[in-house]
Amino acid sequence: MNFDNIKNQFLNIINSNQTNRAKVCATISLSWMIFIGYLTWWNGLKSFALDKSFRWDEWFWFGVVPAIAPYLFYFIWKNKKNSKSTNHYKD
Repeated sequence: MNFDNIKNQFLNIINSNQTNRAKVCATISLSWMIFIGYLTWWNGLKSFALDKSFRWDEWFWFGVVPAIAPYLFYFIWKNKKNSKSTNHYKD
């Protein structure tokens, strides 16, 4: 994928007809990942160990997984019969 294609997909997501609730949830998740990334970076700088690098595993488990888990649970447990999407498997 080139940069223009990624940019167009990002703009379509932002400009789409999403509810305010979906936008708020996405904003909270993104903010959580950024905040945990900052704390992970700060914790790495202030550690007494010689390795002051960013701890990617810590950021993944405490930042990304908790931010994505609610969406996974929603996808698993949503009521497929009342959904407007027609992409679901036939019952």
